[in-house]
Amino acid sequence: MGPDTGGNTVTVFGTNLTLTNAVNFGASPATSLVVVSDNQLTVTAPAGVGTVVVTVTTPGGTSTAATGNPYYTYLGAPVLTSLPPSHGADVGGDAIVLGGSNLTYTDAVTFGGVPASFAAISDTQVVATSPAGAPGTVNVVAHTPAGNSNALPFVYDPS
Repeated sequence: MGPDTGGNTVTVFGTNLTLTNAVNFGASPATSLVVVSDNQLTVTAPAGVGTVVVTVTTPGGTSTAATGNPYYTYLGAPVLTSLPPSHGADVGGDAIVLGGSNLTYTDAVTFGGVPASFAAISDTQVVATSPAGAPGTVNVVAHTPAGNSNALPFVYDPS
């Protein structure tokens, strides 16, 4: 899975890949094809939407979806629209609700670059526990396989 804008490196595993001459994500061709070994390729994913089948073409033919996991899912970039509450104690430990979109696959949340524990509740909501931080304003950012979200300000109040 990766960003709907494409451009990320994807590793493809299989067998008899040495003579690969094309890799497609749905109907769209991948670029920057590198044969690493007879069992591994790297390519640059094209832009796309939804879930597509990845196929590999060699002089022997084109792969089918019959074996393995040939699917690739395109994700929209995460977007944060709200951060209630937008302030908390400098000792941390406050439950903060990150509202937005494309949050299902959130794999990191940071407060001023400091990792926070979190749980992705839905595509529109993540609940994070603020880590300790110095009094003042920091940026809160969510990360998914599609990249970083925009930043929203969070204010650490002195205790």
